[in-house]
Amino acid sequence: MDKETKERLGEIRAALKKYGFDEILGQTAKSKIRRNEDDSPSLLLDDELPVKLRLMLQDLGTTFIKLGQLMSTRPDVVGEKIANELANLQDDNPAISYDQVKKIVERELHGSIDELFEEFSEQHLATASIGQVHEAKLITGERVAVKVQKEGITDKIDLDLRIMKYVANRADKFNADLRKINLPGIMDEFDRSIHKEIDYNNEFMNMQRIELNFEDNPDIHIPATYSKYCSSKVLTMEFIDGAKLNEVYESTGDEFDKKLLAKNVLDSYLQQLFIDGFFHGDPHPGNIMILENNVVCYLDLGMMGFFDEEFKKNLSELMVLFVDQDVDGLINQLMYMDILDYDIETRTLKRDLNDLFGRYFGVELNRFNGVLEELLNLMQEYGVILPNEFVTMARGLSMVEAIAQNLDPEIDVFASIKPVAKQIAMQRLNPKQYLKGKKSNLILYEHMLQSLPKLLTRTIHKIDNEELQFRFEVDITDKVSIIALVSALIIGSSVVSFGPRVFDMPVISLIGYIIAIILSIIGLKKFVLK
Repeated sequence: MDKETKERLGEIRAALKKYGFDEILGQTAKSKIRRNEDDSPSLLLDDELPVKLRLMLQDLGTTFIKLGQLMSTRPDVVGEKIANELANLQDDNPAISYDQVKKIVERELHGSIDELFEEFSEQHLATASIGQVHEAKLITGERVAVKVQKEGITDKIDLDLRIMKYVANRADKFNADLRKINLPGIMDEFDRSIHKEIDYNNEFMNMQRIELNFEDNPDIHIPATYSKYCSSKVLTMEFIDGAKLNEVYESTGDEFDKKLLAKNVLDSYLQQLFIDGFFHGDPHPGNIMILENNVVCYLDLGMMGFFDEEFKKNLSELMVLFVDQDVDGLINQLMYMDILDYDIETRTLKRDLNDLFGRYFGVELNRFNGVLEELLNLMQEYGVILPNEFVTMARGLSMVEAIAQNLDPEIDVFASIKPVAKQIAMQRLNPKQYLKGKKSNLILYEHMLQSLPKLLTRTIHKIDNEELQFRFEVDITDKVSIIALVSALIIGSSVVSFGPRVFDMPVISLIGYIIAIILSIIGLKKFVLK
């Protein structure tokens, strides 16, 4: 272990001891064996644990603050109290000097700052732990904001990550109370998340993509980016001069159409979720500004969520069932999405979901936030770890709903969600969707057919050498059973006429014939060639 790692590990151990977390994380295998089963760490029962955790992470600096911010988005993992407390973490650090900023900009953009920019303010507009922002003016006249990453921050984060993973693995190994949280899994997720955030090329590409998604919508604006003035540590974008949401909330004149703004904020976020599948992961009021003519502008696009087509459709169906309060359908959909295990106790889960819907839907309701938080808490009680994208979506939607409600208390969030989700869910039944994927399916089926002779040869070889065993719930120890199974498969496969086809044969039929062939070989081996 090098000197720098030893020093940093010493700082972390001191912080753990200061706030009492060494009692939980500092166990060894020896002390674990000696401890009585009912002698659990008192800190776990401490009502001040969330506050102590926040203060400790704040003391430890950038990487730990970012970890705390990530954990604040996972109430299903750490619990609502800890998540709410960690949401108060402040991501700020002293600003670096203009000379340091100048050095970084010139190195990253390969030129003199005076030649690159007509003007570059020595005073920063904002500062955080990873970077700070300066106002500038390009040679071509555009007013821009330049985000500059602080020197050496990547090395510090990588060092902290190595130590965090060591502590997480140790806690997971020796502490049963923390094992259910899956700290190593959280660390892997955090590693991916923070490396995306510190690579400004990632934010640049996010801005390009979301700008394209809203190019035909004049009510939504994404700041323009300037690729010539961007790198992994410098991001140059259009300077946004607009009103903060708090100013809009408090306005009493007719400068802003609050009802229109509420609708545009909500509709634009629903488009990101259910249509684009690419959405702002942290749409809090500070990351949204209002421009002239009631235009909504999204800022700080480093943290984005992504749904693939399958997850987007599944989520849309889930939201339709959720809004319809279809408890049976909701449970089946969660199982289909591999969020719930098929062996979960569904009777008590149905009861709890019915209780939840009864509390929130028993009266006229147009808010989404409360019921969603209750659902996340209920999933935690059943030990369900939700996909990160799902939790990010839920958190983002709750934030956007709060913004819309502050702008227009009468807005009905459910009424806006249901038609959009239903539209996407119904696309699954659209024949055009089948045709859209037909080309890729044909390629897959061609590969299957080309591999079929080799697969059958290997299977027959394994059967011949008694390396392959089959287990069926029915008795196949006699000739009649095998003959019946083979006959049923052949007849059933012959009458199938629907689904994708290969050389005018339904794929389902092809699979049935293959299974029939394998069973026939087993029968020959067992009863004829024995």
